Amino acid sequence: MSEKATNRADKDFVFPREDLCDFVAAYFDKGPLFLDAVKQNPSPLYVLEPEVLRQKANRFRACFEKNLPRTSFYYAMKSNNLPAISGILLEQGFGLDVSSGVELQIALDLGARDIIFSGPGKTDAELLLAIDNQEKVILLVDSFGELERLKKLLEGKQKTLRIGVRLNNNPSGLWRKFGILPEELTAFFGAVSHIPNLLFTGLQFHSSWNLTPARQIDFIIELGGLLRTLPAALLAKIAFIDIGGGFWPSQGEWLLEDPTEKEVAGHDPKNAGGERDALLHYRIPALPIEVFAREIGAGIKEHILSLIDCKICFELGRWICHESMHILIQVIDKKASDLVITDAGTNAVGWERFEVDYFPVLNLSAPDLTEKPCHILGALCTPHDVWGYAYFGKSISPGDVLLIPTQGAYTYSLRQNFIKALPQVVLI
Repeated sequence: MSEKATNRADKDFVFPREDLCDFVAAYFDKGPLFLDAVKQNPSPLYVLEPEVLRQKANRFRACFEKNLPRTSFYYAMKSNNLPAISGILLEQGFGLDVSSGVELQIALDLGARDIIFSGPGKTDAELLLAIDNQEKVILLVDSFGELERLKKLLEGKQKTLRIGVRLNNNPSGLWRKFGILPEELTAFFGAVSHIPNLLFTGLQFHSSWNLTPARQIDFIIELGGLLRTLPAALLAKIAFIDIGGGFWPSQGEWLLEDPTEKEVAGHDPKNAGGERDALLHYRIPALPIEVFAREIGAGIKEHILSLIDCKICFELGRWICHESMHILIQVIDKKASDLVITDAGTNAVGWERFEVDYFPVLNLSAPDLTEKPCHILGALCTPHDVWGYAYFGKSISPGDVLLIPTQGAYTYSLRQNFIKALPQVVLI
């Protein structure tokens, strides 16, 4: 949060109004499609656009295939675990990246045959599910303890499980929970070599919140240095290197002003006529995926593929599903000129997202490119049930249909059965 707070205070991160209006206008242009969805299905709704998902998948893949000789792509199911999304991406030739037995079973039920199983703290039952489906699963081992449990679970079984290992690229703070340290790799490989039912095939690392490729490239350079020290027998075993995901959508990160520092205009008596300040938004920019592909590709060629011939794998979640799903809600009650209650609660997104992150609220029933201050609140019995502090539209009234766009990542998966029923999903 300290980094976000710094960026919010920097005028260089103010979101240009013309860019925001261009974004909003594109969704107003599709307004009839969304309004028709509400006519056919009662709100609230999650609205999935399969074609957007396909376009994103094809763009990402094309960018990295252009810059690397051998690649594989996996959808990180945790970012949005709606089975329809995983199914569409399987049709596009993606594999699936799962982080639990629950996700693994969904992937198997969908017919996935190329699955990466990552994450810490796998239970024995989850490890056994991977073993039972060894022809479809590569297990990314997260620790020496997990490796020892695998050894015991494989005793007496006539099965060979393909594995990799996660390397920790951030050994400080809470990120130290993931993987083993790079300097432990040789010892890990030695331990694997004494377990006949395991086939060591590759390495994985992951860095998150990547608005630029800097952190990924830094570890690629470090990994190249590590590879130069490894014995030939270990290098020969590395069939893939999985560089994870964490790619930020090119829209960047959109933030509100700190709500503890400023209230919406009209509720702060010291801010009379302060509409301009109240509607100030912030954007931390992200680089286009083409830049990621070019720079990461160059780094991998120089520091990794110059030493070993292996496939490069990607686990993308947020980047691919962020723009493919939206939320439609309706105004139920207007309690003041600048206070409305909607038919949906933020249990639909699972956390108090809109007290920190900014997303425009679009009144599809009265479209306009002017943003008006207003508390857009949900129907839950908590004051933290906030959809937004303003809306784009001519006015707002009971019955109006509101769109909160680009809610595909880390919302549906985090939804909660709390007070209100959850929205149903429709595809358009």
